Amino acid sequence: QAQLVESGGGLVQPGGSLRLSCAASGIPFNRYVMGWYRQAPGKQRELAARISSGGRTSYYADSVKGRFTISRDNAKNTVYLQMNSLRPEDTAVYYCNGFPALDYWGQGTQVTVSS
Repeated sequence: QAQLVESGGGLVQPGGSLRLSCAASGIPFNRYVMGWYRQAPGKQRELAARISSGGRTSYYADSVKGRFTISRDNAKNTVYLQMNSLRPEDTAVYYCNGFPALDYWGQGTQVTVSS
């Protein structure tokens, strides 16, 4: 059974940084394209970034390009999201999942950017 456990969120001031982690189990992690998704209050969930199974290529939504960096460690079945220069509009619950997404979603981790 798939399990995705996100961590690393919190409250940060505008311009600050956070590093999110997602530990995966129950899936052949090194075969999956993995993504970080986010859902802001009152909005639909959107893909923020994704990374190829081998970690060599990545994609970023225009809204996070140049500020966020996705990476993965296949030996640890973990995917990361380094978020720099955070803005209030980055406030959301952040989730990791495959791309395309699996039916199962973890609990997510809340990121709040506010002064």
